[in-house]
Amino acid sequence: MEASTPGRARRGWRRARAAGSPLSWATVVLLLSVFLARASSPVDYLIRLPRGFRLTQDTVKIVGSSNYPVKVYVMLHQKSPHVLCVTQRLRNSEMIDPSFQWHGPRGKIISENSTTQVTSTGSLIFQNFEEEMSGVYTCFLEYKPAVEEIVKNLQLKYVIYAYREPHYYYQFTARYHAAPCNSIYNISFEKKLLQILSKLVLGLSCEVSLLKSECHHVKMQRAGLQNELFFTFSVTSLDTEKGPKPCADHNCESSKRLSKAKNLIERFFNQQVEVLGRRAEPLPEIYYIEGTLQMVWINRCFPGYGMNTLKHPKCPECCALRDLSYLAFICLLHIKEESSIEAV
Repeated sequence: MEASTPGRARRGWRRARAAGSPLSWATVVLLLSVFLARASSPVDYLIRLPRGFRLTQDTVKIVGSSNYPVKVYVMLHQKSPHVLCVTQRLRNSEMIDPSFQWHGPRGKIISENSTTQVTSTGSLIFQNFEEEMSGVYTCFLEYKPAVEEIVKNLQLKYVIYAYREPHYYYQFTARYHAAPCNSIYNISFEKKLLQILSKLVLGLSCEVSLLKSECHHVKMQRAGLQNELFFTFSVTSLDTEKGPKPCADHNCESSKRLSKAKNLIERFFNQQVEVLGRRAEPLPEIYYIEGTLQMVWINRCFPGYGMNTLKHPKCPECCALRDLSYLAFICLLHIKEESSIEAV
């Protein structure tokens, strides 16, 4: 943004800061409170579809291929799409006396299972999908193309992956002109700033966390040293998979709320520049340095999950389970344990 005339004068004050007398700590707190009141006023936001937007799983039906295994992605703890025991060609054809049988990582799948359902038409559906359900699933299909013809057999393979939404958050960095680095005023200011930022985004079910705070001596151009605070903080959604979400409405989807929180924080820092630029009196000892706010959008997968556009081209933004071979080994152990119990 273009600096006003007082703003240009302010940069001169920064170089000559040592010559001025610091304002009281109460003045700094009062200024921050004014910024909070101004930043909380209603604003217009850019509305966009969330990155994770998908059709409901009940509307999705996945067909197999006789040439290669088909990859299927199921969100953790959610219902799966309908995995059909037919190819695209057979789906549009008549089959006489079809018979379907599914086998998964732990053996034959029966239709009476509480977490897995096989419908009368051979569709495989998972309820509340868990990590250990991931793996290779095979459907054995028997049918007659016509009454007079012989029975045909078809084997269809699917590789089913559990996936999670990435952990989205914004990371901000900002710099403030500071009191001497060993001053207690810097610590008090840090706490007050975090309180204000947290209050600013609380209504959006977001949380501000301080990642790093450091005080450094900075040599200014054609001037001496000055003290500066370097803040790094994150803004995350309060959504958790283990507890109820703070907002169930689709309009309150986490990425949209994070975008609104980002806008409020950017406005908060811009208003500090505007208010200080209109001041005629000397600056407070601690104040935001114009143009130092930086923001990065970060999406990271949880441990054990990862994005891989080469391996998962049809779900490039999915944090898919990395190692299915390890899960297959665990399933084999479970099968052996169950067999031992039955033998006893």
